[in-house]
Amino acid sequence: MAKALLSGNEALARGAYEADVSVATGYPGTPSTEILENISKYYGSDVYCEWSPNEKVAFEAAAGATTTGARALVTMKLVGLNVAADPLMTLSYTGVVGGFIAIVADDPGMNSSQNEQDTRLFAHFAKVPVLEPSDSMEAKEFLKAGLEISEKFGAPLILRTTTTISHSRGVVELVDRQPLGRVHSFKKDPQRFVPIPAFARGMRVRLQERVENMSEEASKSPLNRIEWTTNGDRRLGIVTSGATYQYVKEVFPDVNILKIGWAYPFPDKLFLDFAKSVDQVLVIEELEDFMEQRLKSLGVATIGKRLGSAKLIPEYGPLDVDVLRVARAQLEADPEYGKLLEHSQGDIVAANASTLEAPALPGRPPVLCPGCPHRGLFYALSKFDTVVSGDIGCYSLAVAPPLNCMDTILCMGGGITVAHGMERAKNDRPVVGIVGDSTFFHSGMTGLMDIVYNKGAATIVVLDNRITAMTGHQDNPGTGKTILGEETFAASVEEIARAMGVKNVVEVNPRDLTTTYQALKVAIESDELWLIVAKEPCPLAYRKKLAHGMRVNQEKCKRCGACIKIGCPALERSADKVVTVNDSMCVDCGLCQQVCKFNALEQFDLQSSKGGLV
Repeated sequence: MAKALLSGNEALARGAYEADVSVATGYPGTPSTEILENISKYYGSDVYCEWSPNEKVAFEAAAGATTTGARALVTMKLVGLNVAADPLMTLSYTGVVGGFIAIVADDPGMNSSQNEQDTRLFAHFAKVPVLEPSDSMEAKEFLKAGLEISEKFGAPLILRTTTTISHSRGVVELVDRQPLGRVHSFKKDPQRFVPIPAFARGMRVRLQERVENMSEEASKSPLNRIEWTTNGDRRLGIVTSGATYQYVKEVFPDVNILKIGWAYPFPDKLFLDFAKSVDQVLVIEELEDFMEQRLKSLGVATIGKRLGSAKLIPEYGPLDVDVLRVARAQLEADPEYGKLLEHSQGDIVAANASTLEAPALPGRPPVLCPGCPHRGLFYALSKFDTVVSGDIGCYSLAVAPPLNCMDTILCMGGGITVAHGMERAKNDRPVVGIVGDSTFFHSGMTGLMDIVYNKGAATIVVLDNRITAMTGHQDNPGTGKTILGEETFAASVEEIARAMGVKNVVEVNPRDLTTTYQALKVAIESDELWLIVAKEPCPLAYRKKLAHGMRVNQEKCKRCGACIKIGCPALERSADKVVTVNDSMCVDCGLCQQVCKFNALEQFDLQSSKGGLV
């Protein structure tokens, strides 16, 4: 049997291939992005893939595919499920024909997200099953098992991963694709697929029956298992799931463990059987007290987020070995519970002694890349006294010094709608709403229509860098290419805006500070709606060989620091304020030249052996 070292995202893609998934859709969002990117590599094996404009569209397209009997999946990050919540809630009622999985990547610690939420609560809310793999091999196998569960019960299923699972690598056993040989054909059945009230009431009854049946199945499923200690000590039992299971195994090396892989519907019988077999139950889970509350509702006295009146397992942020070691030490020091861990003292001491402590890494705050076209727009915008309503994308980094040019962020598309609300409330300063090109297609168009229809007068800026940059340069409806690299229609922000009724539409190159400043001035001082499209490709996505470089003429430089205020990482300043250009980072965007009043930034020819000025 072949083996490969795969990340969790790569393993999920492999599982989709092996399980004969026919349709895979999604919207890019860290930490889920690489799943669909890797599935697209199997297109030659009849797996259809697409980046959809947003998660709701992606969810609905995959749901449509499954009504024909095809196996389908949709990928997104945690906040993407908020966007797709509407179809999720109803698909739970109608059910599915072919297997349907929504892979949702949670982000404990908010490494790349605007909030921290636990998708297991969404599964409970929608009454759909949720699986939690603990490593790459389980990610692949759980996806395949999830499709079987989905088809057996006719239920959409959520496979919840986290940043750790998505990006950690592990050994994965590979098998050949197993074609199902199905003919995909929709069979008319209005009472199943048309949830008008008369039919939906019956669907709701069947949904509750399905939940109860799945709960019984979960208690018997091999996805959930008990690992008893080798020494027979039954004083303490730990209930855990996902990546946290790996940390529990390291910090509590010889403790009874109930490892949960099928988290909802709750495996109530298994919970109770395990609880009856140990003296004390400790629940260790990442984020919400999801399983802990269920155990307590079943009458099981548990330790979990709290130890008496003291906090024990954090309710937010990612869990890891260090966090659990602190929790273990707290347990050991407690007069009542310390005795539960006496049997494994030697094991944990030995484990700690053999662990090499890595030094803490220095902080590395994210910044806009050298040559990023957004920098010019925000530098020009910073010259005005405005309120800037931002959005989700690379440009969120404009909130940081030295640009300091982002006042609010809410959600995808909120850059437009929040600006409209501020303007309609007669804010005492002009309002500028910012979105990216991919965000505009995702959920910005409806907000723009809202402004037009209700006669708003905000200034809206679309930062069109010709790609979905923040998540790794994925194509979108404006790039003219699909996820498979095929040429397709390229949507135009400007044409769409005009079709919606926006009268004042102007395109600028944000690297031209004078033109950009003038366009902003006209729009901000106007009492009408303006849409400014700041269009310039992302230099990382569209790389080109540089003909020129930049250097500082130290004789002309006054060390005023004006060039530093654009926030370019290629400009470096020493303790005595001497500015130099890092040649390995400079992409010759020319912004520094435009802000220097003393002509100290000079362009030179990289092709010339003497580096002559140009």
